[in-house]
Amino acid sequence: MSLLDVERQVIAACEELPIHPCTHYLLLLRYLKWWYRKTQVEKKTPFIDMFNCVPLRQIYGCPLGGIGGGTITRGWRGQFCRWQLNPGMYQHQTVIADQDSSLPVGVFVWDVENEGDEAMDVSIMFSMRNGLGGEDDAPGGLWNEPFCLEQDGKTVQGLLLHHPTLPNPYTMAVAARLTADTTVTHITAFDPDSTGQQVWQDLLQDGQLDSPAGQSTPSQKGEGVAGAVCVSGKLPPRGQCRLEFSLAWDMPRIMFGAKGQVHYRRYTRFFGLDGDAAPALSHYALCRYADWEDRISAWQSPVLDDRSLPAWYKSALFNELYFLADGGTVWLEVPEDSLPEELGGNMCWLRPVLRDYGRFGYLEGQEYRMYNTYDVHFYASFALVMLWPKLELSLQYDMALATLREDLTRRRYLMSGVMAPVKRKNVIPHDIGDPDDEPWLRVNAYLIHDTADWKDLNLKFVLQVYRDYYLTGDQGFLKDMWPVCLAVMESEMKFDKDHDGLIENGGYADQTYDGWVTTGPSAYCGGLWLAAVAVMVQMALLCGAQEVQDKFSSILSRGQEAYERLLWNGRYYNYDSSSQPQSRSIMSDQCAGQWFLRACGLGEGDTEVFPTPHVVRALQTIFELNVQAFAGGAMGAVNGMQPHGVPDRSSVQSDEVWVGVVYGLAATMIQEGLTWEGFQTAEGCYRTVWERLGLAFQTPEAYCQQRVFRSLAYMRPLSIWAMQLALQQQQHKKASRPIVEQSTGPRTGPKCGPKEALANLNPE
Repeated sequence: MSLLDVERQVIAACEELPIHPCTHYLLLLRYLKWWYRKTQVEKKTPFIDMFNCVPLRQIYGCPLGGIGGGTITRGWRGQFCRWQLNPGMYQHQTVIADQDSSLPVGVFVWDVENEGDEAMDVSIMFSMRNGLGGEDDAPGGLWNEPFCLEQDGKTVQGLLLHHPTLPNPYTMAVAARLTADTTVTHITAFDPDSTGQQVWQDLLQDGQLDSPAGQSTPSQKGEGVAGAVCVSGKLPPRGQCRLEFSLAWDMPRIMFGAKGQVHYRRYTRFFGLDGDAAPALSHYALCRYADWEDRISAWQSPVLDDRSLPAWYKSALFNELYFLADGGTVWLEVPEDSLPEELGGNMCWLRPVLRDYGRFGYLEGQEYRMYNTYDVHFYASFALVMLWPKLELSLQYDMALATLREDLTRRRYLMSGVMAPVKRKNVIPHDIGDPDDEPWLRVNAYLIHDTADWKDLNLKFVLQVYRDYYLTGDQGFLKDMWPVCLAVMESEMKFDKDHDGLIENGGYADQTYDGWVTTGPSAYCGGLWLAAVAVMVQMALLCGAQEVQDKFSSILSRGQEAYERLLWNGRYYNYDSSSQPQSRSIMSDQCAGQWFLRACGLGEGDTEVFPTPHVVRALQTIFELNVQAFAGGAMGAVNGMQPHGVPDRSSVQSDEVWVGVVYGLAATMIQEGLTWEGFQTAEGCYRTVWERLGLAFQTPEAYCQQRVFRSLAYMRPLSIWAMQLALQQQQHKKASRPIVEQSTGPRTGPKCGPKEALANLNPE
């Protein structure tokens, strides 16, 4: 693509924008120059590529692989079609080993039953290409070899597919369980670009493969190589047998795109660093998967067996967890000597947490390639803290370290065109870095805005710290985070320019809605501010800091008065305080501060920040207009709605539905007793994404009423676990009373609340 071609695309995109074209025209021109330099000069992949979006393919199933070790996603036909072996970098292509997709290569455990009166022989073959058939394969040198591993009286056999291409070499293993009733055979190498006739003829002769000994000849430059494993069994009349395959990949040592540092994946703690663990991984998986199934069933059964919960909710709750594995996720070991003493010295539990639990990173989205994007993690973090709480604490320690650092390298920001530092001290970074660079070492890959002046990031850190303390009871963590919370709140104070106890937005898109301009006191950032101030009061009390407690108590009192006076209009909180018509828009996310307060056990009674009648009335207004008056009430809640029932189209984001925001809104409704409304709201998102749009296991950040979507496979929808927390907390308070009785919704609606507390949902 030439520079002229790209410029034409920019102009075309600009003409489609529903808002003032000048600002975005300049943004797109700056983006064009940056994109061209990145792709054509530096030969790198942009962290957001507007010109090469991932195409919609309604084919994806559940990804294979655990957390942080890379993933391979299957399609509904059984093909392998989405690969994330190199950390954070995705390849969307189907890899076929014989150009015959009739082979059942996508099912790994087969229970075969013979309903006839004659004995039968059955054979199943698993073929696999070594590599993905792209640039990584082109240099050649790929080779395969058979293996057999017997341990504890159990044997697995199969093929190792060695892929030594730097910088991240790996070995894949296709293996089958060998038992007294099965036979495992193989073909070491064949041409994956041929018809596969040699493999089929071999298999059809006797139901087995020839099983040559020794390794294959390394592939030549530009050539591909594949292999196949076959497991066979005898079926007596009216009998049955089980045939078991595994696919494992061993990439223990990784380098990110900058190729500056070597990292080791978490599993190497248990399987070694040398890159020879594929046989052991195969053996372990084939011998343990039944136990994994039992433990997963025990973990999920309290939800799945609860008849008062709708089926769609159960599906969404567990299936949205795909992103914790398939979000470009890395889970890394942290060497002792990699942590700077001068920054982490005051955090007593920093080193033990990172040493024992490692370092965790997941992308904002498969198309928005930034690790641990913090304004979005604010929503998604409920899944992590409820299920893998130590990984959440590890992420928080990393964020605290990054907050105390600075990078004064100046760069041009695409929206404003202003030159400013990459990272300022004592402000929360937007993200921890780009996998195509060197994350954790160089943060803030995002360069659309200078997020040092964003109003929400610091507040979201304070709120998450207290939420994490409240749910884990980890006092050491709270003590370590307290000085960082003080530092970021001190940085935030400058945004209260009139000293009325309430911060003001800066007249641009200075928060997670980075395309939606906010001016002056606003419902979203103002609410987050008051919630964070209230949390600081509680933390000061716990840390014995009386002067700090008094200071923030005074700010809270003044800020509450200003917030109600400036923003409450009798039905909801205004979007912001500008003179523009959209300032009276109804924002679906206006109660985000209250959402987090209630998740922390605050926000009512003696710790009330927002008047409860106002919160409930605002939520009812959102349900009436943003939900029911939008798309017939069947698509969730639109971000912004004008008071007369027309979506706010003042920005590119105000008329979108953000799936993760909707799940957070639903949780807030449940917290305030509007359980029926909460489930109705969330159901619209699920039905739209998983059924109408066919976006299973690739839930987008956003979609519009016209069924246009943005950013496939996104982090924020993990916030559905906030709904689960809200249900558990209500059940804890209401004991055996059905939550649905607290709803103001129609009594003819579905019973949405659980009848008993859901405990022990942590899969660990």
